[in-house]
Amino acid sequence: MDVKAIAEQLRKPVGDLGKQVGARMNEGSLYINQYTIAALQIKSHQNILEIGMGNGFFVKDVLAAAPSVKYTGCDFSETMVAEARSMNMRFIQKRQAEFIVAASDELPLFDALFDTVFTVNTLYFWHHPEKELAEIRRVLKPGGKLFIAIRPASVMQALPFVQYGFRLYEKQDVEVLLKQNKFSGIHFIEKTEPHNMATLIVCAAKI
Repeated sequence: MDVKAIAEQLRKPVGDLGKQVGARMNEGSLYINQYTIAALQIKSHQNILEIGMGNGFFVKDVLAAAPSVKYTGCDFSETMVAEARSMNMRFIQKRQAEFIVAASDELPLFDALFDTVFTVNTLYFWHHPEKELAEIRRVLKPGGKLFIAIRPASVMQALPFVQYGFRLYEKQDVEVLLKQNKFSGIHFIEKTEPHNMATLIVCAAKI
């Protein structure tokens, strides 16, 4: 597979190849997902939305973090939503989780529904991030929290596929973006992963 095709599949995994890419993403994003879920500080009875959950491998960790948590995952890849539903059918049957096909700039969800919204490794693909952030603000409860996890530009720029459709950020770029779109209380969690990879989690609250 050429580099451009890899970039396209990372943005939107499709078909059998997309399933393989989704599984590989679980391996490559293990630490960033673990760090992010820990940062959420999930409490019982919270309603949580994840944007771009891929095949849903880490949903079990979100639901295990506290009792009576409700999880919603959205992804604009039909392949990933189908995979996530299959992998998490036991949680769907218990009404602990649901998965929807949706673009992050047009969420088919009620206003002020979620205590927390988080997203891992998707910000690079938001072509008009003000639209995504407006939708996130809309579905967050007053004072609700947003967590955006990425790998900073200083790390990502060494990867050949990022020249195709990726927009890279350092922490100050994300801070400016969030301030411009009415989020407050912005702070950062930075972690060093094995193999010289890095996790940056940007935390903010709905004003």
